[in-house]
Amino acid sequence: MVLVVQHEPGEGAGILGAHLGEVRLVRTWAGDPVPRTLGDARGLVVLGGGMGVYEQDRLPHLRDEIALLQSAVAEGKPVLGICLGAQLLAAALGGTVAATGRQEIGWYRVQILNEEDLLFHNAPRDFVAFHWHGDAFTLPPGAVPLASSTMTPLQAFRFGARAWGVMFHLETDTDVLHSMVSTGGLDDDGDFILAAAPRELPRLRAIADGVFSRWAALL
Repeated sequence: MVLVVQHEPGEGAGILGAHLGEVRLVRTWAGDPVPRTLGDARGLVVLGGGMGVYEQDRLPHLRDEIALLQSAVAEGKPVLGICLGAQLLAAALGGTVAATGRQEIGWYRVQILNEEDLLFHNAPRDFVAFHWHGDAFTLPPGAVPLASSTMTPLQAFRFGARAWGVMFHLETDTDVLHSMVSTGGLDDDGDFILAAAPRELPRLRAIADGVFSRWAALL
């Protein structure tokens, strides 16, 4: 069983879900409590969300998630943080997270920085991914940078051999994309994103399936 923390009603695991098997879902948006440890769960996934890591006083579940991530890493369980989840993982490992004053939203290229990484070694060195964030994190001490984009120099990292943080949304499928766009207040930009989806989503899925299957093999 994999523990999945979901922050927004329509932003589920998407493509990733097909690789996880049995899931225990913690819906922070519905008030589900965040456990202190993984217990009998074999791995941890923390998904994205519209809040910031620095909002822990307003949203104390974020503090609980940081503690859970620290526990999972200490136990050596496979960990995957996506967007907000990556930011929380960075904070849990001693990095800092802050607003950038700009938003990276839409289809933008990322460059893979480490061709030997277990998850990304078979991915193209340069590909278009879906992005939706306005915050950025610093590299935690001892972590390895894995990907960058023009706007965000640190897009992904690995800590040790079993924990990854990925800012861009590899998990995006049609349902997740439409949910994000419909609730994001993007106006014309949303139309552009959806118009590009039939071209970009199949390309992204081919990469995502490889990355997620290699992570799931660690479970």
